[in-house]
Amino acid sequence: MIVGVVGLGLIGGSFAKAYQREGHTVLASDIDQATLSFARLSGAVDSELTRERLSECDLILLCAYPKTTAAFLEEEGPYIGSHPVVIDCCGTKRVITGVGRAAAEKYGFLYVGGHPMAGTQFSGFKYAREDLYDGQPMVIVPPEFDNIRLLDRIKTLLKPAGFGKISVTTAEKHDEIIAFTSQLAHVVSNAYIKSPTAREHFGFSAGSYKDMTRVAWLNPGMWTELFLENRDNLIREIDTLIGSLQQYEQALKDNDAETLKRLLAEGKKAKEEVDG
Repeated sequence: MIVGVVGLGLIGGSFAKAYQREGHTVLASDIDQATLSFARLSGAVDSELTRERLSECDLILLCAYPKTTAAFLEEEGPYIGSHPVVIDCCGTKRVITGVGRAAAEKYGFLYVGGHPMAGTQFSGFKYAREDLYDGQPMVIVPPEFDNIRLLDRIKTLLKPAGFGKISVTTAEKHDEIIAFTSQLAHVVSNAYIKSPTAREHFGFSAGSYKDMTRVAWLNPGMWTELFLENRDNLIREIDTLIGSLQQYEQALKDNDAETLKRLLAEGKKAKEEVDG
């Protein structure tokens, strides 16, 4: 298989290493030539993904920021050809799938929306790992939901990455859920660490602090794009959280042990119900 990877950050770099691990040919491009050169020297990339080589690929993975990905689809679309399957890996789906489907229809290639549900708090090729996706979920937004042959083809193309499960959904449902499972967590973590008390935590913090603050160490540019593209869903989740926090705050202000105990018990029960 020949795989093209556009963008060699954590996500793209990990895809490159995963497909290389399985013996496939990896072509890649990145706006930073130094990153591309290092990826080639390290053995993760076989050669540069040039405009002339796009049509050679069986699979093209777009692993750049949403706006950069949209620009690639519009500018490079005429050179992709009918053979490759193009999958974007952006963290929101409504905007980019609209761009992708329009470009695919115009230029005649097969486009699928995608979102690998794996990552770390770090960004950049130096943190890329060949096993990042092993056992992890991959969400896809295909152009057709009842085409079994198409879904099997996509699963076959993605198999070398090592995903444990591939979920199929709509762009709208993806963005609705991801606002809660990912985006809200990043906002809360980023806001939580801004407490003045955080600078005094040394010697007083353990697992809870580490869990809450891990994703505060984020890529501001990328997450700004993602938050704004999904702002309606994210605002709804933030409002819901604020409403819940106000109940805890009021119980504390009122010195109301019964209400506080009830709220805590409700949260524990909710965790048990949603995660088993």
